[in-house]
Amino acid sequence: MRTNGGVRKTILRFRRLPNLVARDRRGVAAMEFAVLVPVLVLVALCTADLGLAIYSEMQVQNSAEAGVGYAFLHGYNATAISSAITSAGQVSGLTASPSPSEFCGCPGSSGVVSATCGSTCSNGNGAGTYVTASATLVYHTLISYPIIPNQYTFVRQSTVRIK
Repeated sequence: MRTNGGVRKTILRFRRLPNLVARDRRGVAAMEFAVLVPVLVLVALCTADLGLAIYSEMQVQNSAEAGVGYAFLHGYNATAISSAITSAGQVSGLTASPSPSEFCGCPGSSGVVSATCGSTCSNGNGAGTYVTASATLVYHTLISYPIIPNQYTFVRQSTVRIK
C-alpha cells in the first residue's frame, strides 16, 4: 500500500505552523501602538481637563480681586464693580454673584467683624468701610468621568477697606 506524499507534507507543515507563528515578530509594534494610543489619549485629555479647571479657578479668584481693586480706586458702585468682575475674567460664564456689598467693620484676628458705622473698634480705631466682591463660575468637565462630578462651581470672595 502506498501513502500519498502530499498529505504527509501537509501534516508536517501544520505541525510546524505554531513554531513559525511564534517566531514571527511582524506586526508586534502595530499591536502595541493600537493598545497604548487610546490610553495615552485618555491621559492627555484628563490632564488637559484638570489644567483647564485649575485655570478657570484662578480666573475666578483674579476676577474677585479685580472687583475689589476697582472699589479701592473708585469707591463703592455695585454695577461698576460687577462689570469689573465679569470683564476681568477670560472665561465665559463668569458672574458677579452674590452682588458686591458695602459694610462697616473692624479688623480682627479672623477677618473683618461687622460693626456699626462710626463706632470705635476694640483696638481704639474707628470702624472702617469695606467692600466685598464675589465671582462665580460653573466649570463643566470635557468628558464624563465615572467617579468625578461633571461640573464644579467655583466661588471666590475678596474684601478691601475703602475708607
